[in-house]
Amino acid sequence: MIEVQNLTKQYGAKKAVDSLTFTVNDGEILGFLGPNGAGKSTTMNMLTGYISSTSGKALINGVDILDDPINAKKNIGYLPEIPPLYLDMTVKDYLNFVYDLKKCKIPRKAHLEDVCGLVKITDVYERIIRNLSKGYKQRVGLAQALIGNPPILILDEPTVGLDPKQIIEIRTLIKKLGKKHTVILSSHILPEIQAVCDRVIIINKGKIAADDTTENLTKNITTDYRLIARIDGAREEVLKTIKGISGVISVSADMEREKGVYDYEIETKEDADIRRELFKRVAARNWIILGLKSSEMTLEDIFLKITMDDSFELKMKKSSGYKAETASADEEKSSAEENSGKTADENSKEAEE
Repeated sequence: MIEVQNLTKQYGAKKAVDSLTFTVNDGEILGFLGPNGAGKSTTMNMLTGYISSTSGKALINGVDILDDPINAKKNIGYLPEIPPLYLDMTVKDYLNFVYDLKKCKIPRKAHLEDVCGLVKITDVYERIIRNLSKGYKQRVGLAQALIGNPPILILDEPTVGLDPKQIIEIRTLIKKLGKKHTVILSSHILPEIQAVCDRVIIINKGKIAADDTTENLTKNITTDYRLIARIDGAREEVLKTIKGISGVISVSADMEREKGVYDYEIETKEDADIRRELFKRVAARNWIILGLKSSEMTLEDIFLKITMDDSFELKMKKSSGYKAETASADEEKSSAEENSGKTADENSKEAEE
């Protein structure tokens, strides 16, 4: 289990990560999202002991990463955004080197064969890493994270450079690993996060903006309950019929999709399920329902709303239990002065985040 308590990283007057607090439970796959510069890579680097925090704690299975880094890191398999590869080594030599570095106790030959089979690099085992494609290099990086069978995996953009088939294979592997490991997964491929992760944390400007399942985030973000029904029937009569269903707030018809067929966007009251009644009324008039779907927000919609709309972000914090803070004029002025007074070194560090 991972426990993060008021974790902060500060470069001069700039807080790259600002008092993050969250927990990742055993066997959970957590999606860790944020726009560029939000502080997510900095957070992951602090969790793995790659850089130190300014204040706060990161506990890895109860061990503080700063107080006892060696024992804490024994629990972690880490794949950074740029895999830590020695390009002049063969895959075999490199993985054996990592095996020795981690002081792994699992039988060497069988363990390395299992890891290579999992990430599908057995066919390049004897090749020099420099000569591999970007996708294979990424898989070798994932293999080194798996050596030693660590209980916690922290994966920063694990599918970068992979083709669609490989992405599906790694996605399936991550879901499989999530049954026995705690996984933190960072990715800019939002459908991937939505498909794999049990829970999502979105950080923005160094702070947690949202922490919940995708389904619950959708409920918190929108008060709209909409269905889209594609119906073959007389347009005005269909509109009138749908408006007469109990629980319907409004209905509108989209453009004609094919002759006599329209998409009807139906907004309903909260918790009103009109699907069965809709079917009965349409069938009674010998119309045909060609399609019916809910117009729920995707993770991409959620991400954009939270990270691009400041007023909406405050609403999310309030609904998720986070204290909404309104900056005073003095605070805004101070923030502007801090940004304008940053050194070149600080700007460089921010760009790396």
